Formats: sequence, C-alpha cells, structure tokens
Amino acid sequence: MEYAKLGRTDVTVSRCCLGTMTWGSQNSEAEAHEQMDYAFSRGVTFWDTAEMYASPPNPETQGRTEEYIGSWLTKTGKRSQIVLASKVAGQGAAFGGLSWMRKDGATTRQTRAQIDEAVEGSLRRLKTDYLDLYQLHWPDRRVRVFGGQTYKDYDQDFESFGDILEALDAHVKKGSIRHVGVSNEFPWGVMRFLGESEAKGLPRVASIQNAYHLANRTFEYGLAEIAMREQVGLLAYSPLAQGQLTGKYLDGALPEGSRKVLYNRMQRYEGPGAQEAFRAYVDLAKAHGLDPAQLALKFCDARPFVTATIIGATSMAQLKTNIDAFDVPWTDALEDAVNAIHARQPNPCP
Repeated sequence: MEYAKLGRTDVTVSRCCLGTMTWGSQNSEAEAHEQMDYAFSRGVTFWDTAEMYASPPNPETQGRTEEYIGSWLTKTGKRSQIVLASKVAGQGAAFGGLSWMRKDGATTRQTRAQIDEAVEGSLRRLKTDYLDLYQLHWPDRRVRVFGGQTYKDYDQDFESFGDILEALDAHVKKGSIRHVGVSNEFPWGVMRFLGESEAKGLPRVASIQNAYHLANRTFEYGLAEIAMREQVGLLAYSPLAQGQLTGKYLDGALPEGSRKVLYNRMQRYEGPGAQEAFRAYVDLAKAHGLDPAQLALKFCDARPFVTATIIGATSMAQLKTNIDAFDVPWTDALEDAVNAIHARQPNPCP
C-alpha cells in the first residue's frame, strides 16, 4: 500500500480509502467488522464515513455506519492507527433537507449550532474524542450536485464561508477535529473557503471529496488545477460508478442484492452514451487481462491530483479485488486507451 500527505497537513493517508456507506443497510455489523479487519491487514488506514450513513439516507439507518465503526474501534483499540473522516450534512439541493437528522426537526444546514450537534453525534457514535478529517458533505448553498452539465442558478440562501469555517474552527481548537475538508464542491466554493482561511487565519481545507471515475472526469475541468496548485487533493468517490464500471449491469443485467435492485437510484449512471462507455471500458480491461474494477480503480489512483480513492464493497470478494487494484501497474498504453474512449464518450455520467 502506498501513502500520501493529506493536503498541507502532517497527516499521512493510505491511497486506498475504505468507504463505509453500505454498512447498516446492505452490510451487518459483523460484516463491517470483517471488512475493517481485512482492510487494516492490507495497510488501508484511511476510512471515510458520514453522519448521514447508511446510504440511502433514512431515519431508521442514520448513524448506524458510525456505530459499527465505533464498536470496531472499541473492540480492537486501534483508533490511533486509523485516519478517520466523517461529514456533516448541509442544505444543498441533494437530499431535500433531511430534517429528521436534527433534534429540533430543522432542515439540515451548516450553522454553528448544527455543526456542533453533528460533530458531537459523530464522536459519540464513533466512540472517539476526535476526527482526523471533518468534511462538509455537500455545499450549504443550493447547487446542481448530481447529474447535470449545465449551470442552474438557485436562490443564494446559505451560511457564509467564513461563518462555516469559524464554526469548524471552534472544534479544531477544542481538539475534536484535526482538519477540515469539503465534498461535492465546485471551484468557486473551494477558492472562497481558501480565501476566507487565508484572510482570517481559519482552518484550511485539506481535501475535496467528489465523484470521479472513467465516465465522469468533470473534476479535471476546473478542480484538478486547484487540487494540484493549492494542495487540496481529491478523495475520489464512486470510482466504479456505483458498480457500472465492473460490467455487472451490462445488457440489462440486475444482479441479486445489487444497489440498483434494492434502491433503484442509479439514474445518474444511465444517461445517453453511458452503456457504450461502460462496455468500452470493460472490454479494454479484458483486452489487457485486468478485472474491470481494477482498471477503473487504478485509473483514479494514477491521477496526480488524487490523494486517495474511496472503495466500497458489500462482499469480501469485492473488497479483496478492490484493494488488489492498487498494486496494478498503470501503463502508457492504458492511459492512451482510456483517453481515446473518453474522447468518444466524454462524461456520460456527471
């Protein structure tokens, strides 16, 4: 396993990050513990969760993922050996407010009071007194987060960048948060946070967690240069396009127990040109003797602006395949081939 610095911090993270959002919905506590045991044995020491998880969000499973991680940390005593990241929800346009997550039934926002409540809840469930990285799950302002390549201007009612950083700074000073990051963010938002941080001596954004995969390279348009020049590295989520890049859904296949069968929330990956792109990448992997999942994961790992790639698995076989991907060599021939497919089918699944 290779490791990288998290932004400009002194924290070192494994380039493979263990995603956890299926724990508590598709995976039991015992299965989650088995995944953590195995990932840790392979040198995966960077884990990502959120107050909202398990996914998809609902009141019955909210917080359960963090509880499973907390019970593992208590059982093993390995908290100091894990770089642990979680997230606070926001208003945004993504999930409609999730008012059931807050004690007073308020729409989720990134106010000081709600950040305080969210941090305290995550620490309690995770059974720890600090988080290495605390991220804004999506912007507090309304933006077109999922599934669009055109601009839409929403009413601009949101907590100010400075106020959000000041709320987070209170926890940094207390020691309950070590570093902060953003997620599902855009270039303007990242630069505004960096500007407020520099001007006011507030915590500096260390990372940006956005969707990034072979069928969605929109990060490269504006954010990649920020990631490189400002050392705000990408934590790439959904690197397999929710399993589409494994080929398991080709030709209308519906594997039993898959997220598409369980939740029918895959429309983001079913737009014009998507199936053609997925088939081309799967065929490319097979032509080079690779598992399609490993081609997709190694593509992300090979990008210079990526700090870590977040994997997710519901079975141990998937987990092992995913972690093995980080040992696959990336060649010029693979680079040329994926870029040729991308030129023909650019970003069908933003």
